[in-house]
Amino acid sequence: MRSVRGFGIGLRYEHVADLLATGRQVDFLEIIPENWMRPRERALLEPVIERWPIVAHSIHLSIGGLDPIDRPFLAAMRDACRRVGSPVFSDHICYSAIDGLQTNELLPLPFSDEAIANTLSRIAAVKPELEVPLLLENPSYYSVMPGSTMEEGTFLRRIIEEGDCGMLLDVNNVFVNSQNHGYDPRALIDQMPLDRVFYIHLAGHHTREHLSTIVDSHSRPIRDEVWALYEYTIARAGRQVPTLIEWDFDLPPLDALLDELDHARAHAAAALSNRPAASSAR
Repeated sequence: MRSVRGFGIGLRYEHVADLLATGRQVDFLEIIPENWMRPRERALLEPVIERWPIVAHSIHLSIGGLDPIDRPFLAAMRDACRRVGSPVFSDHICYSAIDGLQTNELLPLPFSDEAIANTLSRIAAVKPELEVPLLLENPSYYSVMPGSTMEEGTFLRRIIEEGDCGMLLDVNNVFVNSQNHGYDPRALIDQMPLDRVFYIHLAGHHTREHLSTIVDSHSRPIRDEVWALYEYTIARAGRQVPTLIEWDFDLPPLDALLDELDHARAHAAAALSNRPAASSAR
């Protein structure tokens, strides 16, 4: 297993050839293992594994759900981590399966003691099945679930700390949720166990004007407000947390994605030197 440092991107089929040919700096890659298990995708992945550290990030663990834990899925994820040399396995604090059916959605949990207890029991059952540490990500959500009795920050922190997990901190999700639900995004960052953050996600979003809702679409350049929150997060952490750019839909050319990676480097450097990022970084 290779260590994860610096700045990376989520790997998409469309970018593999250009990535292998580029001379621009990419420090690590993230894959959704479920998308790389068929023979054709495995063949695409082989030369990539040789060149870059890779982290495995899933969307089907359903760690907060009520369905029985999917042991075959866990075995497949364990094997995928072993194959690509991922030092961690991550998923989201949510549920995604209902009555044995995968929804392919990250469905929100109520912010409650009952949901915490259920999630912690499932974390305890899942961790021994993996050969690498478990990271959990703060998801975006568009409605506060009935039965919620606490703030989002308290809910997330308790699960990470009481479950003794690492964290994958999605800064764009913090911003999106703060705008949709009316709280200070910096206050939520202040509540997070930043010493447990293994790496950070950054992504673009857009606004659905007719719904007055910001959507975590992963289909746009990162907004200035999110860059500012990222700088705040890095300054609060007091270290260069490895950072990954997600872009999943309406994919741009690889160079446009790597431009975002360069922006991340500039903003992180600015945060750690206590100065504003140069305007040329945009």
